[in-house]
Amino acid sequence: MSRASPYIIAEIGSVHDGSFGNACRLIEAAAACGCDAVKFQTHIAEAETLANAPSPSYFSAEPRSLYFKRTGFSKDQWRDLASVAMAANVDFLSSPFSQEAIDLLEDVGVTAYKIPSGEVSNIPLLEYLSLTRKPVIMSSGMSSWSELDAAVASLREGGPLTLLQCTSAYPCPPERVGLNVMLLMRERYGLPVGYSDHTMGFAAPIAAVALGASIIEKHFAFSRLMYGSDAKHSMEPEEFKQLCKELKEVGRVIASPVDKDDLSSLSDMKLIFEKSIVAAIELPAGTEIARHHLAFKKPGDGIPAARYQDLIGRRVIKSLPRDHKFSQEDFA
Repeated sequence: MSRASPYIIAEIGSVHDGSFGNACRLIEAAAACGCDAVKFQTHIAEAETLANAPSPSYFSAEPRSLYFKRTGFSKDQWRDLASVAMAANVDFLSSPFSQEAIDLLEDVGVTAYKIPSGEVSNIPLLEYLSLTRKPVIMSSGMSSWSELDAAVASLREGGPLTLLQCTSAYPCPPERVGLNVMLLMRERYGLPVGYSDHTMGFAAPIAAVALGASIIEKHFAFSRLMYGSDAKHSMEPEEFKQLCKELKEVGRVIASPVDKDDLSSLSDMKLIFEKSIVAAIELPAGTEIARHHLAFKKPGDGIPAARYQDLIGRRVIKSLPRDHKFSQEDFA
């Protein structure tokens, strides 16, 4: 995960709807947009849910357990997806929803794990995950501070940990983004922070990077018209490509401090736009310079306008025409 900040994750999740071909193409499409990683969800239905578990309000088209079974992949397919990501030069991440999913992903070989908001309170899962010593990225969307405290404590002995502010609303209105929580997490835990975005625009992730987010996660789909739980809240390729470009530019801005006293690159601009001190009227030889004798005009290659007080009270040694650009040789 050693890439330029911010580290951008394309959340593919299960938007492939069980199509291995679509999953491969989603990786390639997201990589072409400029992200650093693709992230899936690894569901093993019988290991994580009861058959009669309720569905979320934003997707109830089919029972959750049947959906997880229908959209799951075999171990060989997961391994092939990791290979497709490697070939596309993006990291391969997934969210495990059971210990069995962690075992599968360990066999497959993931770059890092993502803990979704609903698993933060699943301390047994977190403790098991910490044994992998892999980097872990954890969302905070459904958790109180006490729940986050327990989750962080269970993961600190594992691999590198990054916390993401996340609001579990689909879509998330700007008023509920909560970037203040991201800053509080950094202060409270002394860990890197980022932002998992469920808004429909660009403003929140850009603001998050400006405030110090090292990771941005955003849902990605071919089209918001696709079937599934996440597609209608995702970014389409052209939007996502623009977001990646903007986020990387913000990252470069933040990583490139400017020395305000280093004006070497501005010498030509200063010559063109700044003002020199010139004669406001024709001046006979011997004139003692007063303020009304001075005007200030481009270019800026003479005595700078800021130094006009240096000339007050001095006498010119020869006659000078109006608009004459003063130099030190004009004075006794």
